[in-house]
Amino acid sequence: MPDTVRNNQAGIPKAWPFEEAHKVAKRLAAAGKSAALFETGYGPSGLPHIGTFGEVARTSWVRHAFTELTGLPSRLLAFSDDMDGLRKVPDNVPNRDLLTHHLGKPLTRIPDPFGTHDSFGAHNNARLRAFLDSFGFEYEFASSTAYYAAGRFDAALLRILECYDAVMAVILPTLGPERRATYSPILPIHPRTGIVMQVPMERIDAAAGTVTWKDPMTGDSLESSVKGGACKLQWKADWAMRWYALDVDYEMSGKDLIDSVKLSGRICRILGAQPPEGMTYELFLDQEGQKISKSKGNGLTVDEFLTYAPDVALSQFMYNQPQRAKRLYFDVIPRAVDEYVGNLDKARAQAPEMQRANPVWHIHAGRLPNHGGSPISFAMLLNLASVVNAEQPDILWGFIRRYVPGASPETQPLLGRLVDHAIAYYRDFVRPDKRYRDPDANERAALEDLAAALATLSDGAPETIQNIVFEVGKRHAFPELRAWFGCLYQVLLGQPEGPRFGGFVALYGIPETIALIHAALARKPDADAA
Repeated sequence: MPDTVRNNQAGIPKAWPFEEAHKVAKRLAAAGKSAALFETGYGPSGLPHIGTFGEVARTSWVRHAFTELTGLPSRLLAFSDDMDGLRKVPDNVPNRDLLTHHLGKPLTRIPDPFGTHDSFGAHNNARLRAFLDSFGFEYEFASSTAYYAAGRFDAALLRILECYDAVMAVILPTLGPERRATYSPILPIHPRTGIVMQVPMERIDAAAGTVTWKDPMTGDSLESSVKGGACKLQWKADWAMRWYALDVDYEMSGKDLIDSVKLSGRICRILGAQPPEGMTYELFLDQEGQKISKSKGNGLTVDEFLTYAPDVALSQFMYNQPQRAKRLYFDVIPRAVDEYVGNLDKARAQAPEMQRANPVWHIHAGRLPNHGGSPISFAMLLNLASVVNAEQPDILWGFIRRYVPGASPETQPLLGRLVDHAIAYYRDFVRPDKRYRDPDANERAALEDLAAALATLSDGAPETIQNIVFEVGKRHAFPELRAWFGCLYQVLLGQPEGPRFGGFVALYGIPETIALIHAALARKPDADAA
């Protein structure tokens, strides 16, 4: 590994995946390792959600940056905590009563409420894998149940018993008095009921690899081996044990787990290993500013996002400032799409070394797509759809071909996808909220002036038109040009904002825009368009 990678950040691209990868490279150099293990965790009590995508995508970008920096091999382990006991029935699953009768059991020992797999855990694991596969992620799937049952954690579990008092000394101060009195990091699986038991331990036998505990229902003392899946660990101890057992080098986590990361890190050190490098990312917020929860099903789902935008726009949203809290709702979609389109255009003009600081380089794992991006922004397509009340793609393509001769879904595949998404977004979000307002006397005069000025144009270039729009606005008594553009959007398009108006006119057509202005000026007062 080059010294410049090991010892300083000189020459490392100014992009957060490379900054994270540099930490992993330094870790491996210090440990003398020649391969890295990246991990993401998944709690399969609910269905895969947009946070799942975000964590795997971001970890994948760090992993790819690590490969670029070091040339060393690595693996990404997508670990499912499917041996966890089901604490409550999720709101967004069918046959909820079926699950109610199995509360407390490992997810892989609970019937599948969907009726498609051997267990609820198996169903959700299948959904996770299909979800990750649909985006082309490169990963290895790991099941907690399978790892415990196969004995892959046995040595680490015996180490937990050897360090039991030290582990308890770390965890107990973080608990309330009542929980502290009954807590144990070891959770035996009840041999008769199959429930994950949260009971105090009466005896720890590290040499024999067993724990003794009392059945709270019968009062019987039972002895359980910690090996072979007869026990599991409480999740904070489990997290630390997994880092220790698998020698994990990198795992990121959300802001809500900061204290858990610290605690698990202390336990990992007690066991005799360094906890992995990682990044704390901020949480996604719903429309009301509340944390998105997979169990509540609030916020925006992946399927909903992909109804209105391509997956690369979702990746762009996830790439942006992961350590800043962001609202994840429908109104963020147009901006995310156009950020991606803009970054793709920039990347094609950048030297290879500059591309590595561009989000699209990471989104596409260093291989830019062959298509030429989109010559028309998503915001512009939305405005065109709004003006012509587009219900079908052919309506938009008629205008697009005038603006980009020869354009088609075949020659412009990304633009073709954006057209379809724009129609869906317009139908569901723009059209219901369209509210035209009437111009005041000054605005009316300015709009008449603009129509006359457009009629004299022989050059339909966007910049030429934009200059005309600016000049007209300056000739009239607007407090600022923003008010003039607000008039154009609100009076002509029925919405509070829009793209560069010169580009819109060039796409829509000068005669059509003049007709649009005349129609707005002739509209009866207080007319509304749905």
